[in-house]
Amino acid sequence: MAIARVVAFDGVDAARMEQLKREIEEGEQPEDIPASEIMILHDPEAQESLAVLFFESEDDYRRGDEALNSMPSTDTPGNRQSVRRYDVAMRMTASGA
Repeated sequence: MAIARVVAFDGVDAARMEQLKREIEEGEQPEDIPASEIMILHDPEAQESLAVLFFESEDDYRRGDEALNSMPSTDTPGNRQSVRRYDVAMRMTASGA
């Protein structure tokens, strides 16, 4: 069963989101964050975002959680408000998407 790490941030403006998008697209995924998928949701009006990282095993989650918890606040999208762990009960993607 996959595990999701969901982090809520505030103080995330559109410029910071664009900068983060460029950094992710230009860089490589760090080895110490073995996420199988990363999704970032952004509400520009509220300046809030949610980062959802999917991990395929407990060990991958633990490694990623440790690395992300030690990340400098300047590398995050905004001010971290909460971190939650969820079991992924269901996952579906559109075929051909």
